[in-house]
Amino acid sequence: MPNMTSMVRFAVTVVAVVIAAIAGWYLWRTYEDSPWTRDGRVRANVVNVAPDVAGAVIDMKARDNQAVKIGDVLFVVDPARYQLALSQAEAALVGAKTLFDQRQEEYDRRQKLSSISISDEALTQARTAALSAQAASDQAEAALGVAKLNLARTEVRAPVNGYVTNLLFHRGDYATAGRAALAIVDSDSYYVAGYFEETKLRHIKIGDAASVRLMGFTAPIEGHVQSVARAITDRDNATGSDLIANVNPTFTWVRLAQRIPVRIAIDKVPDGVTLSAGMTATVVVTGTTDSARVKPPAR
Repeated sequence: MPNMTSMVRFAVTVVAVVIAAIAGWYLWRTYEDSPWTRDGRVRANVVNVAPDVAGAVIDMKARDNQAVKIGDVLFVVDPARYQLALSQAEAALVGAKTLFDQRQEEYDRRQKLSSISISDEALTQARTAALSAQAASDQAEAALGVAKLNLARTEVRAPVNGYVTNLLFHRGDYATAGRAALAIVDSDSYYVAGYFEETKLRHIKIGDAASVRLMGFTAPIEGHVQSVARAITDRDNATGSDLIANVNPTFTWVRLAQRIPVRIAIDKVPDGVTLSAGMTATVVVTGTTDSARVKPPAR
């Protein structure tokens, strides 16, 4: 009887060990092969807004972290000199048109004269003077257009929908043409970058559904795989000073899988979830045909 009890205990132990081994192997393979990663980041396009004209800022309408829409005025550059430039361009255009009308009338009168009264050379000179006056008039009209554009550009407007961020530009500062004055996070460009191990890429297809959980929120964000990066830096093959390969002479036997960026387009953001570029996220691709699935961690 004691032998029978020992055999039963031994059999139970063997079965338990086998079940544990199978379960451990399955969990390990699921962990290794399932397309999920905790290395994800929320990203967005950041637009650097630069004025097209230079001058002192006389009115600052934007506020830090303010939501703006396309066309909203962010700040106003002192328009005084640009109004004067517009008046100057208008006066120059009037003078150029007057001169053109005069030269054109002279040319028209000389065209009506006979060849005995005027030489071909004089007629050609009159025609050239009329054409030159017309070119000057056209140039003055273009300068007027530039002056109007510069005056309109003293109001710097938002180029995208989004949020003003890290505002360090204020009223009284001098705006330099072409130099970024403030940044706007494009609210229409949010996406998630998931860095997946290269061993898991075979389970990821373009268009697959994806679930994204942010570290600070429990409700998942719905999305889909938009694209997969096609290159990362090879740190073991830097270019040497003589433009030939600088290969690392050592090789480690423990090889870690490289992480490849996968772009996840956001389809739906739950109510109450606030997106900020740089947030940490867990990404799980749920739309693959593979049977292995991993439930995303809450955090």
